[in-house]
Amino acid sequence: MAFEGLSEKLQETFRNLRGKGVVSEKDIDAAMREVKLALLEADVNFKVVKQFVATIKEKAMGADVLKSLTPGQQVLKIVKEELVDMMGGANSKLTYSPSGFTVYMMVGLQGTGKTTTCGKLAAWLKQNGKKPMLCACDVYRPAAIDQLEVVGKAVNTPVFTMRESNEPLVIAKAALEEAQRKGCNVLIVDTAGRLQIDEALMDELVQLKKGIRPHEILLAVDALTGQDAVNIAEGFNEKLGIDGIIMTKMDGDSRGGAALSTKMVTGKPIKFMGTGEKYNALEPFHPDRIASRILGMGDVMSLIEQAENAYTEEEAARMEAKFRKNQFDLNDFLEQMGQISKMGGIAKLIDMIPGISAADKKQIDFEKGKKDLDRMKAIIQSMTNAERENPNILNASRRKRIAAGSGQTVQSINQLIKQFDEMKSMMKKFNNPAALKKNKLFRGLMG
Repeated sequence: MAFEGLSEKLQETFRNLRGKGVVSEKDIDAAMREVKLALLEADVNFKVVKQFVATIKEKAMGADVLKSLTPGQQVLKIVKEELVDMMGGANSKLTYSPSGFTVYMMVGLQGTGKTTTCGKLAAWLKQNGKKPMLCACDVYRPAAIDQLEVVGKAVNTPVFTMRESNEPLVIAKAALEEAQRKGCNVLIVDTAGRLQIDEALMDELVQLKKGIRPHEILLAVDALTGQDAVNIAEGFNEKLGIDGIIMTKMDGDSRGGAALSTKMVTGKPIKFMGTGEKYNALEPFHPDRIASRILGMGDVMSLIEQAENAYTEEEAARMEAKFRKNQFDLNDFLEQMGQISKMGGIAKLIDMIPGISAADKKQIDFEKGKKDLDRMKAIIQSMTNAERENPNILNASRRKRIAAGSGQTVQSINQLIKQFDEMKSMMKKFNNPAALKKNKLFRGLMG
C-alpha cells in the first residue's frame, strides 16, 4: 500500500508525542529527527525534507503550541497542514477547453504505464459525462497501436489510428477532425516514449505541441522509481512545459517519496494517481486526503465517493429496502462481495477508515481476507437460485452437492451459513429500536 512505511513511522512518532501532557523543545527536536529520517527513508527529496522539517519546527516551537492543553495534537495538526502544502494544497482538477473540445497530450518514458493510463483517463472522463476518443501517435514502439486499440475496446472508447503514416503530427491532426466529426468532445493523444529523455523525443513532442495546441499536457511517471520520477518530471517540464502529472503504480509504492516531492521540485501538480491494474483504478489526487491517510486519520470522503461509484441510486435504494424488511438473501450477500471488489478490495477500504493505524493494518491478513471472499463466492455460485433465496432448505445432501461443486468442504458451507445468519440477526436488531435499547453495546454508545 502507498506510503505504508512512512505512515507507520510518522504515526508512531506522533503517538509518543500525543501521550505527553507537556511538550518541551527537546521533545519537538526528537520528533523532528524521527520525521526527517522517516521522510528520507521514504525517498523524499532531501531539499524538500530539509525545508519541511524546518517549517514545522519553527511553527511547533511557538508559545501557542508549547503552552496549549494538547501540544502533541497541535504539532500533529501543523504536520498535516505542511504535508498538504508540500503536495500542492488543494486538489488540482483537470481543466477543459472553453471552446467545448479539449485535447490532452499524454507524455512519458517507456514503461511508465502511459498507454494504459490513457485508457484509465478515458474511463474517468466517461464517468464524468465526457465523450473521449483516443489517438495512437506512438509510431515507434512495436505493437503500441495494437495495445491502444485493446485499451480502447476495454473502456468502450473509439481509437483513431493511421498505420500508413509515421508522422505523429499528421496523425494527431487527422484525429482532431475525426473526433469532432464523430461528436466527441475530448481527444487523448498517446505519444511515443523512450527509455530516457533525449533530444529527438523532445523535438517531436514540441512539434506535436505546436501543431495541435493541447489544452493540457499530462506526464505519466512511475511512482516506483522514486526520485528518478521527480527528475524525469523536472526534465519534461523544462523541455516541454507540462500542466500536470499522473503518478502511476501508486498501489505498489510503499514509500511514496515521489508523490511527496514532485510538486515542490517541479511546481507542477499531481492530478491523478493510478491505484491498480483495472481501468477504474485512477483517482484524483487530493493532498488533504493523502495527508490524512499517512497520519492514520482515514479518508472518509474518498470512501463515500468509492461507494457512490460502486452503487447506482436504484441499487442503493433496493438494498436499503431489503435491509429494512429483513429480506436480505445470499444473492444480495454475493452482490455485496462484488461491490467490495469494485471499490478496490478490503485493503483499500481499510486504508480509508479513520482510527486504524499502520500498526493495526500490519496485523490484518489481507491475503487471507481475499481468499475467504473468493471461497464464499465459489460456494454461493454453486447453489441454485432457490437455495440462495432461502438458505433454510439447505439440508445435508444439498450441502454435500454444493461442496463438491465449489471445491470446498461441508464445514466451509456450514461456516458461511452461520455468518450469514448472524448478519441477518444483527440487521434485524438494527431495525428494532426496542431490541437495540436492550443491547449493551448500543446502550454504551448512547451513554
